[in-house]
Amino acid sequence: MPTLMIQGTTSDAGKSTVVAALCRALHRRGVSVAPFKPQNMALNSAVTVDGGEIGRSTALQALAAGVEPHSDMNPVLLKPESDRGAQVILRGQVHGHMDALDYHAYKREARHSVLAAWQALSKRYDVIIAEGAGSPAEINLRENDIANMGFAEMVDCPVLLVGDIDRGGVFAQLVGTLELLSGSERARVQGFIINRFRGDSALLEPGLEWLAAHTGKPVLGTLPYLHGLLLDAEDSIGCAGREEGVPALRVVVPALPRISNHNDFDPLRLHPRVAFTFVGPDRPIPSADLIILPGSKSTRADLAWLRSQGWESAIQRHLRYGGRVLGICGGFQMLGRAIHDPEGLEGPTGSSVGLGLLEMETRLVAGKQLRNVSGRLLPESVPIAGYEIHNGVTTGPALERPLCELAGRPDGAVSDDGRVLGTYLHGLFDRPEACAALLARCGLVGKAGAVDYGRHRQEELDRLADALEAYLDMSAIQRLLRC
Repeated sequence: MPTLMIQGTTSDAGKSTVVAALCRALHRRGVSVAPFKPQNMALNSAVTVDGGEIGRSTALQALAAGVEPHSDMNPVLLKPESDRGAQVILRGQVHGHMDALDYHAYKREARHSVLAAWQALSKRYDVIIAEGAGSPAEINLRENDIANMGFAEMVDCPVLLVGDIDRGGVFAQLVGTLELLSGSERARVQGFIINRFRGDSALLEPGLEWLAAHTGKPVLGTLPYLHGLLLDAEDSIGCAGREEGVPALRVVVPALPRISNHNDFDPLRLHPRVAFTFVGPDRPIPSADLIILPGSKSTRADLAWLRSQGWESAIQRHLRYGGRVLGICGGFQMLGRAIHDPEGLEGPTGSSVGLGLLEMETRLVAGKQLRNVSGRLLPESVPIAGYEIHNGVTTGPALERPLCELAGRPDGAVSDDGRVLGTYLHGLFDRPEACAALLARCGLVGKAGAVDYGRHRQEELDRLADALEAYLDMSAIQRLLRC
């Protein structure tokens, strides 16, 4: 099966965007292509067509390829719950919880899931563009590797190595990575891609010539730095939002230690009338019109972090002065009177007192809810769509006043005075009508500026593919793929 793997010299070298761009470029040429990431560690995830869960960036690559995201595209997903442990998801479904050492040993078994998923995709698509994780030069993780060269050797596929010139030292990145590979792995690397270049390419040419002569491997392209690019990230929060103009609405979001699916806020970061800010640890909490409590992979622990950072008193003060609060998924659970975790699904067993802003309680139970849903926002009745990923079952009088209706059932809650809102729905700002209606409740009058995030994604993917077509040797890519 023709497979090409994109590996990087570091995390965030641009592997995900290169794979997305390749998928879109090949799709536009009429090639049946699928993305594949053997192993991913991320808290941003998506619900697949087969009812599974994969990394958000892989789902974006499927969109670029013009296909539905499937759990086979990311057979191993690790969702960190602490500095040493993670939830392990195999082919879309929760397998269990492991600490780092246990998982390192388990990879011998996980490779079977990886190979089975790759073989399943091979039967449905003409070519596969695979993405590595981190760097193949992490020699401490080489044993039982399934994320980088271990996978490439398993399926016997060529590799292209991406280096990020914007962070500096790109020649050292590329040469040093090759030096740390085994002989067979080094032979597997068929060329380099320089990513995020700014400036006059003539100044780079001597370095590229030296690199090719020193390593015997060609530089297949130098991709430009694409200013303003905003697409679903794996984990990196990145910039705070737009700075130009005079914003009409101030929105702040605490950057929780285990924040999940923060791409929920990309439409707000793009909105020209919204001043959007992520507030990190030990930072002053600014005044705002809307505070949003985001999703969390460790809801009780992140709730304790919120309290330690002074957010509880800041939220109470914010509400007294007329502000609004919105909770999404884990943030919605925090708004209630209590969160119970009797089985220790997200950490130690026990219960935590919630913020007490909605008359409800949540019990974390085994069996994750995974579904793509659509419906309408209440009472405006504008269309809304997104996805649910959660373990909690929430009950209480607050649910008698839902925020929306999804697939014919009520979801979320709104306080009696309308100032506190909550929902399990991720992606609630993606549709411009729903975004405008929600922001109107917070005082932003008029629909002007609301972003159609679905269209934005497609336009950004085309921009990525256009840059790839202009600066990468696509003939060489297609020779490697035999397509």
